[in-house]
Amino acid sequence: MRDRLERFDALSAGLADGVRQREGLFGLMLLGSASDEAADRRDEWSDHDFFALIESGRGDELRPDLSWLPDQDRLVLTAREGEIGFVAVYDDGHVFEFAFSDVEELAGAVAGEATVVLDDDAGSVAGLLARARSRAAAADSFDPANDASLVLVKLLIGVGRVRRGEVLGGGQFVRGAAVQHLVRAIRGRFSERSTTLRDTIDPLRRFERDFPEWGGRIAALLDAPVEDAAHGLFDFAREILEPGWPEFPSRAADAVAARLCWRQARP
Repeated sequence: MRDRLERFDALSAGLADGVRQREGLFGLMLLGSASDEAADRRDEWSDHDFFALIESGRGDELRPDLSWLPDQDRLVLTAREGEIGFVAVYDDGHVFEFAFSDVEELAGAVAGEATVVLDDDAGSVAGLLARARSRAAAADSFDPANDASLVLVKLLIGVGRVRRGEVLGGGQFVRGAAVQHLVRAIRGRFSERSTTLRDTIDPLRRFERDFPEWGGRIAALLDAPVEDAAHGLFDFAREILEPGWPEFPSRAADAVAARLCWRQARP
């Protein structure tokens, strides 16, 4: 563990050196557990998330070249995720996930814990961080009634697709979208139980720390075949969210249960 943390720090330093020395790059922002703010959360599975900032308008020119990443001899893959997103993996399994872009291309970015490592004289990276944090703060709120409704919709669509024979597609609705909305609904319904450990950008992150029992139950439900998982999530949502909460979409839940012939809650 100590060796991996030392390796983490060395890679951070290497990133800063690489950006500093590469013509056309001027800024580096470390995010999440890579930042100084969240250093105490780092463990052996922590990755490097960061923004590498390019001079305005030079993205097409500079993005094909990743030679500024540290330890080039240890890279086993690099890949693109969209226009400005990249990932890199080293021979020890360490992962970089980063945006390689100019400030304008990150106009909609959100950020929580972050450290500005390199900036220009105008403070462009600091300004980007301030705006990204403002957007993250605005997004760190929930409409639990709306999310509870979307849980029902995603389960209904997902099970319908599974019954049509589209198990992979239906599974994405059940195990992905429905769970995302369920977690959001729980965080909104029981907001006082969400602690500062939560991720203000991704509600799923560290959900088990704030809601250990419910997080464990959801995870166990997802081990079942898709339709069984869907039925279990449906029953769980009604059990946890509905009692004493008039905003729960009870009539819609009844309609979904009837459409899917889920007449009785499963044990």
